[in-house]
Amino acid sequence: MKDISRNLTMLCDFYELTMSNGYFKNGMKDKIVYFDVFYRKNPDGGGYAIAAGLEQIIEYVRDLHFDADDIEYLRSRKFFDEEFLAYLSSFRFTGDIWAVPEGTVVFPGEPLMIVRSNAIEAQFIETFILLTFNHQSLIATKASRIVRAASGRVVSEFGSRRAHGPDAAMLGARAAYIGGVDSSACAIADELYGVPAGGTMAHSWVQMFDDEYTAFKTYCETYPENATLLVDTYNVLKSGIPNAIRAFREVLVPRGIKKCGIRIDSGDITYLTRKARKMLDEAGFPECRIVVSNALDEYLIRDMILQGAQVDAFGVGERLITAKSDPVFGAVYKLAAVEDGDGNITPKIKLSENAVKITTPHFKKIYRLYSNESAKAEADLICLHDEEIDTSKPLEIFDPDHTWKRRVMEDYTANELLVPIFKSGELVYELPTLEQIRNRCKVSLGSMWEEVLRFENPHNYYVDLSQKLWDLKHEMLNAKRNNK
Repeated sequence: MKDISRNLTMLCDFYELTMSNGYFKNGMKDKIVYFDVFYRKNPDGGGYAIAAGLEQIIEYVRDLHFDADDIEYLRSRKFFDEEFLAYLSSFRFTGDIWAVPEGTVVFPGEPLMIVRSNAIEAQFIETFILLTFNHQSLIATKASRIVRAASGRVVSEFGSRRAHGPDAAMLGARAAYIGGVDSSACAIADELYGVPAGGTMAHSWVQMFDDEYTAFKTYCETYPENATLLVDTYNVLKSGIPNAIRAFREVLVPRGIKKCGIRIDSGDITYLTRKARKMLDEAGFPECRIVVSNALDEYLIRDMILQGAQVDAFGVGERLITAKSDPVFGAVYKLAAVEDGDGNITPKIKLSENAVKITTPHFKKIYRLYSNESAKAEADLICLHDEEIDTSKPLEIFDPDHTWKRRVMEDYTANELLVPIFKSGELVYELPTLEQIRNRCKVSLGSMWEEVLRFENPHNYYVDLSQKLWDLKHEMLNAKRNNK
């Protein structure tokens, strides 16, 4: 079996290959096109999403090529002309890409990425771009919601063994860290990406010993500086916590170590943590952390805290790493314009009976508008690529669906969201560290009003079109409908 671990160019839909062959045969291989990557609704009915996955897309685009085995496979399918296969043998990406940096809060309908290249190059990279943005943005968004629900308590990602394959575990841990979790149980995510790895013990550790106390005592002796004991193998209140207290007293106290913890992974966690906190405090271990896990999500965490659960840290597994409650992010890749040999750009639009699936045409840019008084983001404005905003002048914005809803912005700042990534096939973007991406997420979330971030009935953050873009879109809509 061929080793494809180093070349993912063939990770594409087969129709991308057949369409590219068709472009080549029909003299369209050099046709310049513009594609938008965007999504249509926020996960879990929320008010926002977190963009993630750009670094892996960059790595993919930089390594885009077909090796000899790929060419031979395509030849064996007997769909493709030899001239096209010869073209693929020296294939690389030569176009331009703009994208929203990872960690940025984003909203439905606005381009997360714009690809400008010849038709064949643009077609080939569609699948990888979408699967990467869709997966990591989904997990980063879910992580952000869970971290916010924890209200400052530590959150660790525990989901590797429930993830949908190795890449989902590794890159899911990366995305979760961008979204705000403090660590991951996934060791390779630490090795590859620098996501801090950590953990406690499994029930099997306790079961390997003749009794629970010996298991706890041995663990404390082995890891005295990081002794967090899993206390629910047999009975949390009758044996687990008493045996943990005994082990702490006999092993840690003589060494002057106060740092310790227990973990509860089953049962009525709210009730058990309240009882556990009382027992630990009375035994002289007020510093002992209580860690809980067991199929948690943002709603369960929020409810536990509201009910008085005494929790210092959460381990969140399957419902984070799979985004179980809403597991499809839904980003799409749609043609927005084509360009002729003289540089003239012709906008393209896709119609649909479903209004949400009608695309916004042309080569575009996005401004995020901030109030200088509150430092909060007030709206995003999608404009034509050559439009500039003069912040010294008032700016009228309006709801693109309900155009009578208008507002005049004054004393505001306008920042472009899309930044250049590739220019003529060359990387022009300085890749940030994972810590910088994580901090961007924190800052971006901090610029949003709490009404946008709440779980139920969030405020609808405005993503508006400039007057020029709105006029163009509706002129094209009317023209297409009249030509039916």
